[in-house]
Amino acid sequence: MKVITAREVEDRIAKGQAIVIYDNHVLRLDKWIKYHPGGDKAIHHLIGRDATDEMNSYHCDETQDTFRKYFIGKIDEPWINMLPPIQGGKYRFIDDNTVSSTKLVGQVDANIVPKIPQDVVLLDGMEQYYPIIDVKENGPIRDPRLLIDNYDNTLVKEDLKDIPSLDYETQRWLSIKYNELHTKIIDEKLYDCPYIEYFYQFCLNLGLLLYSLVFYKTKHYFISAIFLGFFWQQLVFIAHDAGHISITHNYQIDNILGILIADWFGGLSIGWWKRNHNVHHLITNDPVHDPDIQHLPFFCVSSRLFDNIFSTYYERYLWFDKFAKTLLPLQHYLYYPILCFGRFNLYRLSWEYVLKGQGPRRGKAAWFRYFELLGLSFFTYWFFYLLIGSLPTKWDKFQYIMISHITTMIVHVQITLSHFAMSTSDLGTSESFVSRQLRTTMDVSCPEWFDFFHGGLQYQAIHHLFPRLPRHNFRKAQSHIIEFCKETGLKYSIYGFVTGNGIVIDKLHDIANQVVLLKECIAVDSGMIKTKSA
Repeated sequence: MKVITAREVEDRIAKGQAIVIYDNHVLRLDKWIKYHPGGDKAIHHLIGRDATDEMNSYHCDETQDTFRKYFIGKIDEPWINMLPPIQGGKYRFIDDNTVSSTKLVGQVDANIVPKIPQDVVLLDGMEQYYPIIDVKENGPIRDPRLLIDNYDNTLVKEDLKDIPSLDYETQRWLSIKYNELHTKIIDEKLYDCPYIEYFYQFCLNLGLLLYSLVFYKTKHYFISAIFLGFFWQQLVFIAHDAGHISITHNYQIDNILGILIADWFGGLSIGWWKRNHNVHHLITNDPVHDPDIQHLPFFCVSSRLFDNIFSTYYERYLWFDKFAKTLLPLQHYLYYPILCFGRFNLYRLSWEYVLKGQGPRRGKAAWFRYFELLGLSFFTYWFFYLLIGSLPTKWDKFQYIMISHITTMIVHVQITLSHFAMSTSDLGTSESFVSRQLRTTMDVSCPEWFDFFHGGLQYQAIHHLFPRLPRHNFRKAQSHIIEFCKETGLKYSIYGFVTGNGIVIDKLHDIANQVVLLKECIAVDSGMIKTKSA
């Protein structure tokens, strides 16, 4: 095949092509993006990068074979990652060396400035990129922006000490070791789905649903609502498996199962979840790009969100306004109460996704939009019209809705638990897939008999390393992850449920204190300016 140089790749991207490096080959994917079942954003975050590890972890062997259709050449030198246009990357034409001024694939309508410049390999000691400035040298007036930058830069400094060097030689070695680990996981047949577990899950879900109906018929509405909430909680675990194609490993079958479970019985769009979740997996815990930590004005886990940032996922600004400044100082107190209402927000996001057609409109996934529309409509009919509408009083209706939805709060706690307390640093383009996943994700330890409560998804770090791995096999893979981390120097974070919750609350409290500090500095600064003017 034709050998394509890095400058030629840059030129192609500058001309509006979606170029991704895979297994030393150059893929052109701009015509495929609109067909991609996992959504367009996932591909946007891979442009200009060597995405071999990401693409292998998300796709089965059969799908990987189809990548060859998009090969346009190969590279004959170790690849240096470029910054994707969606993340603020700039690209030059090869003829005149000028920077492209046209809108590139994935580029958003805002000026995205990465914390680490696109051509910099961040190493320990390069403090010009994460300076910590002595505020006393600036006199009695404290610059609030300086204080917040100091806080974030301190976290970057700590991250660099906790992980192996970000130079390409080290990161490529980590990638090799990760692939050896992946091969071991495959050889031990951990990708084989234990279908007996789904029989147990079916019995459990059926029991919860029947109990809910029995108590409903006997007019014990409070208890009925609790059992319905637990029924929904358990459905989330199966829908998650289907979304990652880890049940039958057949795309169409697993997605049909996922839509039936999530949309028709749960009222949540599996298509929306996949589009959101795929980006979350690729650019985990980045305040600008990961929608799973973009919860202003209610929650904030990074001081970088104090800047009215533009979300590349939602394609709108996340305003750090007066409302946010009022709520965030209390976020460690409001964490659990707000999560009680998380499911209502998911309804909104699901309907928005389906009605706006944010998923693939062509290819084998296009028809899912209409299947999901029917599913969400059916859920609205059976739950809100038949079930809630048959309750005798307005208080019974309100109580049933609230109790059933609040019961599902534990799912939201579990998912946020695995990421809210972890690193949110931007460490540049050289960091490998495996390094980022372990740096930004925490596992939760619990007895094996308690796995039904967490659904197996308490092993989020393992899940992020191997997204298609059936969740019932996460515990079996854990020993391999621990040995891998001992060999490579990467950190495997795992805490008990109570301890993990404490760490999250401490993190939220820490960020809340930064908001208070910011407000105080602004108030003092404004007061001095007024005094000087008088």
